Amino acid sequence: MILPHPADGTNLLAVRLVIARCQVDYVGRLTAHLPMANRLLLVKADGSVSVHSDDRAYKPLNWMTPPCWLTEEPDTWTVQNKAGEKIVITIEEITHDSKHELGLEPGLVKDGVEAHLQELLAEHITTLGDGWTLVRREYPTAIGPVDILCRDNTGGSVAVEIKRRGDIDGVEQLTRYLELLNRDPLLAPVQGIYAAQIIKPQARVLAEDRGIRCVVLDYDTLRGIESDEFRLF
Repeated sequence: MILPHPADGTNLLAVRLVIARCQVDYVGRLTAHLPMANRLLLVKADGSVSVHSDDRAYKPLNWMTPPCWLTEEPDTWTVQNKAGEKIVITIEEITHDSKHELGLEPGLVKDGVEAHLQELLAEHITTLGDGWTLVRREYPTAIGPVDILCRDNTGGSVAVEIKRRGDIDGVEQLTRYLELLNRDPLLAPVQGIYAAQIIKPQARVLAEDRGIRCVVLDYDTLRGIESDEFRLF
């Protein structure tokens, strides 16, 4: 079983890197099969397990996000989550297996524009809707801080992820936050907003498919500079 971050809230990380000749089968809402080949298996302290090949840059071929559990047998790894979805990794040969402590994670330091966008949007939270109220900026979670947590005019919880340029990575990040926040009975149900100066088409499609609202932010308008064009929608 892969344990999550320590209960005291610190971010002391350990990762396990395994290079193995393996095949991978996913069973869940869909089914997928990766035939036997050499791959990198990445196991993180948060419980996530991902399967990588020597291409596709950072994106894994298959993965399971926490909470999930890893059961190891001599020739088979089984990763399962609470929904009953499974990744079964059949291992023919392991050529490398190592574990590395990464130390304390200081967290992402946003660039000046992103940080200022967060500050401005928190100050003018009704930009997102009449009657909306701010709960907190940098709302802490076990996997990192949510940029803004607020409530809509019905009192419902809303998590806002802010980027200068909105791509698919940001949607995935917000999805992980929402999965975690929606397990808190004091907050659930929690809706999501993906806010950026520019949102790439693929990111918008993915976000809307997951029920996440996309908002394009006009930096000058938020700073109080009048514009002839209404850019937030």
